[in-house]
Amino acid sequence: MSDLAPTPAAGSDLPVLPSSAGEWREFFARFDEVILVANSEAVDLEHLMATAGPGALFVFFNKTYKILAGRFERPALLVARSSEAGANIVYRREVERVVEPFAAASFAGILNLKVGPRETFSRREEFGPRPVGHLDLSGAYADFYPSGHVATSGFALGVWLAEQRFGRNLLLAGFSARRSLQWKLFRDHDWSFEQTALRLLERAGRLSLGEEGASGSPLQRFARRFPEIAREDVGLAAAETVADRLAATDAMVDRLLSLTRLQALFDTFLRRLKPPTRKERLAARQGPRE
Repeated sequence: MSDLAPTPAAGSDLPVLPSSAGEWREFFARFDEVILVANSEAVDLEHLMATAGPGALFVFFNKTYKILAGRFERPALLVARSSEAGANIVYRREVERVVEPFAAASFAGILNLKVGPRETFSRREEFGPRPVGHLDLSGAYADFYPSGHVATSGFALGVWLAEQRFGRNLLLAGFSARRSLQWKLFRDHDWSFEQTALRLLERAGRLSLGEEGASGSPLQRFARRFPEIAREDVGLAAAETVADRLAATDAMVDRLLSLTRLQALFDTFLRRLKPPTRKERLAARQGPRE
């Protein structure tokens, strides 16, 4: 593994990380393995650290305090996602809290990431005295990502790295897209599309999803148990089952909506009384999305 020491910017005392796709490609290529760690209950961080080699880079996203309970001393990079108001951890004043677990000697710095077309970078100095770089992927997925949605940070960076052909040395850990009482799934993202795309990339050998991968799913194990069943038939049967269950779920959702209509109207009324957030004010000034 190469030295993590950053290069100071010309005329500035603040160290910096790359700010072009080519430079970031070279940065990630320095490591034997790149592990993207999702903010998910599915992450077994102790297992990841025990099985990863000394040349691995651990990449975390935004609110690290959700999964890092103590000091993290392995080589690490923090991805700070931007919105229209700049990096979320900057305008929420969470930078120091988010980077606190990382040991200074092994912390590579912060990658400020843009994915949506209206997202805005924060200035390097807003992240404090630590290495900062920017990566703009706002136009990278417009030709295939479902319209009306924007890619998650992990999916955007994972697909970009997969295109660099890191192969099995690229691991996406905990990318389950499963809702729970603790973890939210925001409707801005198309979770079904992302899970399908990541599993296709794993089958193509571009990345690994670990235990969350399609190769370890019950249907895959079932198909291996009965090799006379064609893979196409497995996919068709699974799609038919999902379609039937969704139809039944839709009927129940319609029933619940009719029963909770008054509560929903009251909730909408209360939300209108709340003052707009900074992000909402910026969106209003910029006009409707294209």
